[in-house]
Amino acid sequence: MDTHADRAATPARPVMTAGHEQFREQVRRFVEREIVPHHRQWEHDGIVPRALWQAAGAQGLLCCTLAEEFGGAGADFGYSAVVVEELARASASGVAFPLHSDIVVPYIARYGDETQKRRWLPKMAAGDIITAIAMTEPGTGSDLQSIRTTARRDGDEYVINGQKTFISSGQNCGLVIVVAKTDPSKGAKGTSLICVEEGTRGFVKGRKLEKIGRHAADTSELFFEDVRVPVANRLGEEGQGFRYLMQELAQERLIIALGAAATMETMLAQTIAYTRERTAFGTKVFDFQNTRFKLAEAKAQASMYRIFVDHCLALHLERRLTPDLAAAAKLNGTDMLCRLLDDFLQMHGGYGYMSEYAIGRAWADARVGRIYGGSNEIMKEIIARTL
Repeated sequence: MDTHADRAATPARPVMTAGHEQFREQVRRFVEREIVPHHRQWEHDGIVPRALWQAAGAQGLLCCTLAEEFGGAGADFGYSAVVVEELARASASGVAFPLHSDIVVPYIARYGDETQKRRWLPKMAAGDIITAIAMTEPGTGSDLQSIRTTARRDGDEYVINGQKTFISSGQNCGLVIVVAKTDPSKGAKGTSLICVEEGTRGFVKGRKLEKIGRHAADTSELFFEDVRVPVANRLGEEGQGFRYLMQELAQERLIIALGAAATMETMLAQTIAYTRERTAFGTKVFDFQNTRFKLAEAKAQASMYRIFVDHCLALHLERRLTPDLAAAAKLNGTDMLCRLLDDFLQMHGGYGYMSEYAIGRAWADARVGRIYGGSNEIMKEIIARTL
């Protein structure tokens, strides 16, 4: 079925400029040429080839908001949003461009010194270095204050010891930002962000984890055993890592929300098309009142959510998106997406459970949205603090 069936019907959105939409056409052509024909194979392989990243870098699809002097386009976040949406519409859940460009790279662009920026950022914009951020540890989940990985100061070096898990791009990464305790006695205030490059002695990429969805997205355990890195690899000030993480999480949650909105719209369009074709008991499935009412309800909810997400995007473009609004966007979108995809899969019948159909893959891919970026229970806690 056409994975892009919804696009022609997508209404104009005030938050998007003519420049954004022109860029969308460029991204769409790249996705349809370089990603769509190969993504199923990458799902079987459990990883996306590094060559795709270099091709994307050559086309200007990576690090859109990064300053031009470091190889980016110096564009606003709306261009990043276009990349997020086009990947979601193509069900390209294994392609971690947004994680790299808009979650990891901004830490270096914002908190790195001039030497760090010139050393790493141009290669990141070109796709020559793929990045990851190592937060989660076995047993800690969303509780970042409880991390146990340590970075002990030894002269001009840090000695890192610990284990991370569920790290996206863990196999592909050429550089990982490690969240570690530089002073465990201070709790969250003793947390720092330290860059570790691939090939550093003692840094080992563990097994590629098997997931129930997002099979093309390589996710790994990472191990650090007496890993020595220069103090110059620390981002920003020592002990400020937790504060830096909190300042950047709103954008990460908006990215998740933007992907959820685009996936809703895509899968709704595909389900409408499928139910108009499929026959049961001599009647088109679409012609059953239950089907039409379910689809009508989905359309109403997806339309409402699109308006809210675009409102959040507009606020973010003005640097006015608050943590509680970002949390609400992530909470509502991921919960709603899981519920709607379950209905859509049901309307596909047995074929919906077959991995060859996009709806089944989307259903499995979506479930992690309620967990990563901070679990939805954490989102409720963030919102509750504003009551």
